[in-house]
Amino acid sequence: MKDLRQITVVGLGLLGGSVSLAIRRSFAHVQVVGFSHRETTRDKARELSVAGEIAGDLHAAVAGSDIVILATPVRTFEQQFRDMAPALKDGAIVTDVGSTKTLVHKWAAARLPGTAHYVGSHPIAGSEQRGVEFSRDDLFDQATCIITKTPRTNDQAAGVVEQFWQRIGCLTQTMTPQRHDRIFAAVSHVPHLVAAALVNATDPADLKQAGKGFIDTSRVASGPANIWTDIVTTNTRNVVAGIDRVIESLNTIKKAVGNDDDREIMALLERARSRRAELIEYKLSRKELD
Repeated sequence: MKDLRQITVVGLGLLGGSVSLAIRRSFAHVQVVGFSHRETTRDKARELSVAGEIAGDLHAAVAGSDIVILATPVRTFEQQFRDMAPALKDGAIVTDVGSTKTLVHKWAAARLPGTAHYVGSHPIAGSEQRGVEFSRDDLFDQATCIITKTPRTNDQAAGVVEQFWQRIGCLTQTMTPQRHDRIFAAVSHVPHLVAAALVNATDPADLKQAGKGFIDTSRVASGPANIWTDIVTTNTRNVVAGIDRVIESLNTIKKAVGNDDDREIMALLERARSRRAELIEYKLSRKELD
């Protein structure tokens, strides 16, 4: 880590801007370059001093960088790998903040030069807000970051990426991209679609009467539609399987309610309450919740 001289962040939205600020806080000796293809974003990033240098040319942004971090929508990664490939220095490490991983590993293997090393990473942090103006240097403090590896992943590069995320505040775990996509379909991608379905299934006039419970339940439906379209369409098999499991669970509850089966309804609700209580206790023990 002491040999790092330059890190480039490609994409300066909430996550990219926050990564840049966290690097500036935690790696005082490292030059941080931020790239955005939008001039308005570059102007805002300069005003906020998100990075030491703000670039509008991808080749210039990644040239000479030890680590390149992609913080744009997942489906842009394949083209970005292709575009940046000629400018990457030998030994450069490329990683990302994307919410899906299996396809990204395949794109990296096909598009990046053999002299560069791709390691997947997924920090579990963010909000429904978007834009560089919402960036925070503490966004990743105590957040979990998943590192994904395949048999062809360079172990030394993976170690650097893991240490990088730990240095800016994350708790890290390592797994295969396939396992990552299966798990996060269940705990992130499908819940987002369920929240969207709940909102869409409710009459707009009735929504005005919603209380805090409905607001809390549907919170993630406020996420950017383009970002979430990218996520679910790069993890389709796992997402469809997860939706099927939710439908099966709802049908079980529907049957119990239709039969006025108090015992079964109570058992189903108590199972969910107990599982969630265990989840909250676990997250509190890891200081992931206040």
